[in-house]
Amino acid sequence: MAQAKTGRSQAPDIAAQVTFAMRVMGVSPIPRNYELYYEAYLGSNPKLTQELAALGSKATQEELDLIGARHFGHIHYPAGVERVHAHLAKHLNELVAMMKQEQFALENYTKLLDETSAKINNKGQAGVEILRQAVAILSSATSETISEGRERAENVSQKSVEMEAIRQELDEYKRIANTDSLTRLANRRAFDERLAAVYNSEQLRSFTSLLIADIDHFKKINDSFGHPIGDKILATVGNVIRSTLRRDTFVARTGGEEFAVILTDASPDESFQVAERIRSALAATPFKNSKTGANYGPITLSIGLCQASAAEDSVDLYNKADIALYCAKNTGRNRTTIFEDGMKKDGRRGWLIYRK
Repeated sequence: MAQAKTGRSQAPDIAAQVTFAMRVMGVSPIPRNYELYYEAYLGSNPKLTQELAALGSKATQEELDLIGARHFGHIHYPAGVERVHAHLAKHLNELVAMMKQEQFALENYTKLLDETSAKINNKGQAGVEILRQAVAILSSATSETISEGRERAENVSQKSVEMEAIRQELDEYKRIANTDSLTRLANRRAFDERLAAVYNSEQLRSFTSLLIADIDHFKKINDSFGHPIGDKILATVGNVIRSTLRRDTFVARTGGEEFAVILTDASPDESFQVAERIRSALAATPFKNSKTGANYGPITLSIGLCQASAAEDSVDLYNKADIALYCAKNTGRNRTTIFEDGMKKDGRRGWLIYRK
């Protein structure tokens, strides 16, 4: 038995825990605040975590927005999803008002047609003069209705163009909100959503695998060369993983030095081969400073692999892939381990037990 790395979550309901923590601290549960506390919970941004911890439970919205501006820039404050939502709501209200105006105009025009028709059909008032007056009224009303209708159609068209532009802006904010700023891969939020979706389809569940990869001895790298070098290494590792896979394969940085890959349409053997291809590609990648000649490598990965069909749900799948990862760590590192029945963690001591 070997001591396993501690401090890792057993895939709890992160969203619920973050929301609960915000409520306890008296923080307004609006999207931009949730973004801050979600990142702090994951621990991928130590400085952000320290700044929020320093505020404690007396944080004002102004203080939170200042922190958000420093760490998330234009996607957090003052621009952001909430502002785009406000724009969309404004244009939607204007569009609805136009539709109501059009409905009112058509109702009035229909009422006029009915009244004129009644006069023409009234035998007591039949005559050329009545018919002439009716035609004049209808001609004027029709011309006015057509003109107003054309103007409203142009306004609706313009509003539609504006709303499409705002929708695209909102899509971009959503994309950024689901992207890890350092590696440009999907972040933990996007990973949680995608992994949960695996269990929406029995077919998808049957042919999906989860790979969790963790950089070996990364703390030693940060301690030896500093966090700026560590960040560059993380970005390079993310790029190597991404470039090794098909473009449509989901890849995420799930926190710290951990990455995850969700493979679909892959058998257990194929999934293992993909994991080994990633591991070998990274082991063969040089990590040297071209200016100073400093060598930061070799950089290797330990990978845990589990089939979705071997787990009850996304939480169970993550747990089992995580256990396989730590089996890989505790049996030598720089290897891929597939989850098997008999592997487990002893939660009381933080140890990994592997029984064949």
